[in-house]
Amino acid sequence: MYFSDYYSIDMHGFREMAPPQFEFGSELTLIPFPTETPAATASSPELEAAADAAAAGCCADERRLRRRISNRESARRSRERKQRRLDELRASAADLERRRRELAARAQAARGRLALVRLANAGLRAEAAALSRRLAAASRALALGRLYQYHAAAAAGSLGFVDIEQTIASLIA
Repeated sequence: MYFSDYYSIDMHGFREMAPPQFEFGSELTLIPFPTETPAATASSPELEAAADAAAAGCCADERRLRRRISNRESARRSRERKQRRLDELRASAADLERRRRELAARAQAARGRLALVRLANAGLRAEAAALSRRLAAASRALALGRLYQYHAAAAAGSLGFVDIEQTIASLIA
């Protein structure tokens, strides 16, 4: 008995299994799945043509079965490729997420340093403004001192050459 004696493929490509047929009697005998009719043993042109058509149908069934197996293998390979691509994309996403976290940490550190630099800059600007005010006050004090000196020299009678208008203009500014 052959495998094809018990299994067949219908038009939709599904396998059917015909259970073994047993005859009742003194011994159990296995009757194969009917692939040939008893009348097929007689030779006639119609029966031979039917046998050839059945053989061609069997070959077509085998071709369909091979094609189905090939398609299943192709689908399996395709699923494997998709899975590999998905795994690669997941690994890439994990790497990108790790890099994003690193860059976010670096950006946060840079923002912290920027805040410190701005604070130091504001302190330096305030110090520069204070020093500028002190310099202006010192310049006015010197000009006022020169004015007093001029006034004292004029009272003593030894008037030296001092530009009074320039001294007064510097005090106003």
